[in-house]
Amino acid sequence: MSSRPSRSETLKTSPTNTTTRRIFVAGTRMNDGKTTTCLGLFAALQQRYRKVGFIKPVGQRFVEIDGQLIDEDSVLLDKTYNVETPIESMSPIAIDSSFTRRYLDDPEKTDIELTNKVCQAFDRASWEKDLTLIEGSGHAGVGSVFGLSNARVAKLLGAKAIIVSRGGIGQPIDEIALNKALFDKEGVEVVGAIINKVETDKMEYIRKYTGIALKRIGIPLLGLLPSEQVLTSPNLEQVRKRIKGTHLNEIADNRARRFSHIIIGAMTATSFLDTVAPGTLLITPGDREDIVKAALSHENDDSSGSVSAIILTRGIQPSASLLTRIQGSRIPVLISDSDSYTVASRIHGMTVKTQPEDEDKIPVIKKMVQENIDLSAITQAL
Repeated sequence: MSSRPSRSETLKTSPTNTTTRRIFVAGTRMNDGKTTTCLGLFAALQQRYRKVGFIKPVGQRFVEIDGQLIDEDSVLLDKTYNVETPIESMSPIAIDSSFTRRYLDDPEKTDIELTNKVCQAFDRASWEKDLTLIEGSGHAGVGSVFGLSNARVAKLLGAKAIIVSRGGIGQPIDEIALNKALFDKEGVEVVGAIINKVETDKMEYIRKYTGIALKRIGIPLLGLLPSEQVLTSPNLEQVRKRIKGTHLNEIADNRARRFSHIIIGAMTATSFLDTVAPGTLLITPGDREDIVKAALSHENDDSSGSVSAIILTRGIQPSASLLTRIQGSRIPVLISDSDSYTVASRIHGMTVKTQPEDEDKIPVIKKMVQENIDLSAITQAL
């Protein structure tokens, strides 16, 4: 059993807890799938360990909770699994816009404070836990400017590391090798790599050749996670926030609606109907009422609702008769002041992060990790 953190702890250069197993999950880049991996791993590890803890020592995307900046991923894990750890201990350091400047003004003093903060938070997050899952922030070198690179944090906490990269062979292996070098420099053992976002029809091909390549640099392949459209598709509420749109009608399942196909309505209404596919998001200027009417009519012809949502652009309000029709439709309609190209570009450039409310995504993630990752290899390494 781990030692209970003292209320009067002094400055520390390493955690007091030396007994709880721990694993550090790093990525080769931002948005390579660390959070997805951690979300699925947590559930899988709960089947092998009685109590699992979680901490993201350094966070860059955060929300404010009770006056404190808390990393979004810590909130996600806590709300999904009820980790039974004070949320501030799951997210001890949040990098706001002035953090680096404040650090560089007095790095020697801040080094001690940050190290102490991470160690104390780890001890609290690991109290009475059998294993603690540690999520990194970006690649192994992220945080070097303020002395808390992922590689150094892993060393500080006495953790072994897993590296997550996205699908492919050449570039992912190069990036994994580069990250391994930083962990090696800190004396952190890399126990394996996970390749994420692999196209389903290339799974065996990627598995074979990444396995060979990783073996050559001394890293076991722990598994491949297939690309799942639901994980990368935004829902309507995320889109609305991104484009600063306003609802013209109220639909109950806005968050559940996701899009796999985007059409900019600049063609004739007949041509538009020929291009509609399941999960279509229509983006069209507010004065193209012919296309909007065609989309709404298509709803009546196809009960599956292939047009999932409509965005009217340039801030042009529909006529009174069309607005009445929109408000009676089960296709959600938004309006945005931006032009169609800008709206489409903003949606295309979205980074879709999993949210606690994503009830359709979280079961997919759990199942995907359980079925595709070699959990026995991870537990044996610990």
